Amino acid sequence: MAELILSGPAGRIEARYNQSEVEGSPIALILHGHPRAASSMQDRVAVMMHKLFVERGYSTLRFNFRGVGKSQGSFDNGIGELADAAAMLDWLQSINPNTKFTWVAGYSFGAYIALQLLMRRPEIDAFVAVGTPCNHYDLSFLAPCPSSGMMFYGSNDLVSPPIEVERAVSKIRTQKGEEVEWQEIPGADHFFKDQLGILRDKTSEYVDRIMAQPRKPQPTGRR
Repeated sequence: MAELILSGPAGRIEARYNQSEVEGSPIALILHGHPRAASSMQDRVAVMMHKLFVERGYSTLRFNFRGVGKSQGSFDNGIGELADAAAMLDWLQSINPNTKFTWVAGYSFGAYIALQLLMRRPEIDAFVAVGTPCNHYDLSFLAPCPSSGMMFYGSNDLVSPPIEVERAVSKIRTQKGEEVEWQEIPGADHFFKDQLGILRDKTSEYVDRIMAQPRKPQPTGRR
């Protein structure tokens, strides 16, 4: 794994990167939780998702949002963090120009940023959102959602209660051929303290299922 300092909208961005040895392999961008909650790319959920994609041979990048770790800048209430994510996706694409599939995966605040990013970047093919804080952020911008994805949440999540997640996801409409799914992890809190292995298994199942499906014709704007 390479430890990198990359250029971002607010200055340097600290990142960790694994390059696939397979030409044209899928790419994955991992987004961590809320900076004001002391979250970073070293969070156990972010690290788990990074390893999961690397084990499948995907070129995978995770990074610290502005103001976290060695990343310059300061917290920007999601606006600057979205710009950080877009810049990191640009970098990931620039060194993997022949990729045929793009994933974005986020945890908590990072899940919210991931959902915003896919609305702006038609080349994102699928997403995983874990512990999305649906009671803190309005997801009505997913109208319609342009990519398929899975939203995982814990049955004991007090930060984003299951009823809020289910209510938000049930209102999401998708573009033709895309599907947004949601799945509860029994006994899990917002941090998946004792259920990280279950979350990993469920995420693995979803990623493998999506990648086994025939590719749909790409709409205008995608590679």
